[in-house]
Amino acid sequence: MWYYLFKRVLAIVPTLLGVLTLTFAVTQFVPGGPVEHVLNQLDQENARSGAEGGASSGGWNYSGRKGIDAQQIEQLSGLYGFNKPPLERYWLMLNNFLRFNLGESYFRNDSVWSLIKQKLTVSVSLGVWTFFLTYLVSVPLGVAKAIRAGSRFDFISSLLVLGGYAVPGFVLGVLLIVLFGGGSFWDIFPLRGLTSENWSELSWYGKITDYLWHITLPVTASVVSTFALKTLLTKNTFLDELSRQYVLTARAKGLSERQVLWKHVFRNALLPLVTGFPGTFITAFFTGSLLIETLFSLDGLGLLSFESINSRDYPVVLGTLYLFTLLGLITKLIGDIAYVMVDPRIKFDAQEL
Repeated sequence: MWYYLFKRVLAIVPTLLGVLTLTFAVTQFVPGGPVEHVLNQLDQENARSGAEGGASSGGWNYSGRKGIDAQQIEQLSGLYGFNKPPLERYWLMLNNFLRFNLGESYFRNDSVWSLIKQKLTVSVSLGVWTFFLTYLVSVPLGVAKAIRAGSRFDFISSLLVLGGYAVPGFVLGVLLIVLFGGGSFWDIFPLRGLTSENWSELSWYGKITDYLWHITLPVTASVVSTFALKTLLTKNTFLDELSRQYVLTARAKGLSERQVLWKHVFRNALLPLVTGFPGTFITAFFTGSLLIETLFSLDGLGLLSFESINSRDYPVVLGTLYLFTLLGLITKLIGDIAYVMVDPRIKFDAQEL
């Protein structure tokens, strides 16, 4: 067990290094880097000012596009570190990441750590509610479907669950806005932010109510499409366990159906769910839907990543990728440990034979 975990910890290093190396290499060849991005902005500003100057002088004589001289380009390259060879920038990045220095954003005048902390509140809010509601609904529903397999309840609930899975989260979000967000029907829920402007002036009960009032629609749009996989996984796992020999033996010994289900079947059937628990938890935190954040005006990590890629803000792109990849690898390791804790019969050392 410990030898296996030691190897897995060692495997984190080359995996993380490979992801960062590949991403860094791509950023060196993708067109439109940060220098070109700034030059385009300067060019557009020059064009706009030239057009306004021509209009104010009473004619259409355009004189905005003067170009950028080589000295300005060299200064911009030095500002963003592109005056150094790629290999030197690569080793500098690895050295900083080793000390968990994620760098400074090119365009936001802030560190990558600070940006992540600022956006984390939104992602935590969506992630926590999505995670817990998914498990609180899917596991009991999956157990009920397994017990009543083939019944009308099983058939109708399957249609509802699969119907929710078939509808993308952002489509459901638009529908919720139309129905309950002041669209064509009822104006019940707000559509911007996690709290109201006067949130600091509210009582503790008012703050909780206001927060839940704001989070209802985006969480609903995020959760519904995730119910199906967990529900059907729970159902199929329970059905598989109910057909095993130890269940027949327990029933033959005179145990009640409740004892058989909750004392014997439940623990074994939860293995796939428990081992996926850490991964689902981290995924719910850090992979919030960009479209849902945009629909409900939530400035989270999804929107930060999208804007950073568009603006070629490479420190934010590489820094967040490094952090999330590291968390994902550690989470996978925790999932293996959870597997052994739930079922001590699992011996990873046997894989060495």
